[in-house]
Amino acid sequence: MDHILITIEQWIPIEILINLTIISIISFIASLVVIPVILIRLPHDYFDIRTPRHWMKDRHPILRILGLITKNIVGSIFLIAGFIMLFLPGQGILTMLIGISFMDFPKKRLLEVKIIEQPVILNTINTMRQKYNRSPLTLFK
Repeated sequence: MDHILITIEQWIPIEILINLTIISIISFIASLVVIPVILIRLPHDYFDIRTPRHWMKDRHPILRILGLITKNIVGSIFLIAGFIMLFLPGQGILTMLIGISFMDFPKKRLLEVKIIEQPVILNTINTMRQKYNRSPLTLFK
């Protein structure tokens, strides 16, 4: 085991390894808190693709553009963090789903439904919502 650590330390300084460990722990704890809050607060028909969603529709165009840019940056951060959590501790798939939900790109809503309709994911989210007396998510294609 010591040989492996010595080899790793030759390629990556120990300070960077410590910082990566701290970031990993913080992101794991944050994902345990933030992801459930977001999923519980979603309206039960959020994944109904028949209903159009217009974010900041009645706002000033410049404010809307800045909001969309910010929302896409936050979504990208969640998506990247979710991907990293597939290999590190954390709720990778759920974090990626939140990231995709924040972002705007063609066919996004169909991708969201493909992810959310997986029985394990949908059951996990609905169980979480049930604990907080929220109605289960409904899916419509």
